Amino acid sequence: MIIAIIAWVLRLVLPQFITAISSFFSSLPDVIDQLNKWLNNSNQASAITSQLETTKIDWNTIQSKIMKFISSGLSGVFSSTISIFGSLSKGIFNFILALTFAIYLVSGKEVIGSRLNRVFDAFVSQKIMRKTRYVLHIADKSFSSFIAGQVTEAFILGTLCALGMWIFRFPNALSIGALVGMTALIPMIGAWIGGVVGFVLIAVTSPIQGILFVIYIIVLQQLEGNLIYPRVVGGSIGLPGILVLVAITVGGGLAGIVGMLLSVPIVATIYQLVRNATLKKEHKKIPTQD
Repeated sequence: MIIAIIAWVLRLVLPQFITAISSFFSSLPDVIDQLNKWLNNSNQASAITSQLETTKIDWNTIQSKIMKFISSGLSGVFSSTISIFGSLSKGIFNFILALTFAIYLVSGKEVIGSRLNRVFDAFVSQKIMRKTRYVLHIADKSFSSFIAGQVTEAFILGTLCALGMWIFRFPNALSIGALVGMTALIPMIGAWIGGVVGFVLIAVTSPIQGILFVIYIIVLQQLEGNLIYPRVVGGSIGLPGILVLVAITVGGGLAGIVGMLLSVPIVATIYQLVRNATLKKEHKKIPTQD
């Protein structure tokens, strides 16, 4: 199901992305030609040229330095782009792999549970087995609720993105909204990934709209990161919003995207276990009435 959704979004976005890049490069010669015509026909350009001719400037030295700067800059930009693209691709692949593993783990919990029960029956005492089952039950609820909350949050964010783009008359509203919703499955930073691709799709045809879209995504991401995500995901797993943000920050720092994905259900499991143990201790301290 997840793979089918990802394939649908890529099928929706990739053709538009390729078309936008192609139209940009095809229109580039016309832009350069119009710029040359403006320079040739502009009186101001002629005045500037005549003024420069009266100055004693070594244009050959300046040209060589400029070309050297551009070549080194382009080399750095190219290597940085390759590095960023590689890291981004690796992160997305690890996220999809971890999410797929988590979904299969949750969907196959009955089979896994029955096999673990056989192992516990053979090698573990009944007391340890009861405690282990209790912990696994809490963990199962946390992981299932986290996946449901993450999908719900991604759907809300994608819908808000597409709706806002449609209201503000941005192009490709449906495809970019679907892409932002899909990448929002990655906690906290996913919407930025979709936003970068959306900016490219818009900016190649209208740079002004591209800049306005960046402002819109920044506002939407702040709303998502500080309000929607902690409430939706935290509410689904019974974890306070501040602990959701702390878990994502620590998990991301320790293990990247995979850590961000796994940290919330793990912290939710620990939180629920501690909470239940605390309530049990408090209940024992309450004096019984005769």
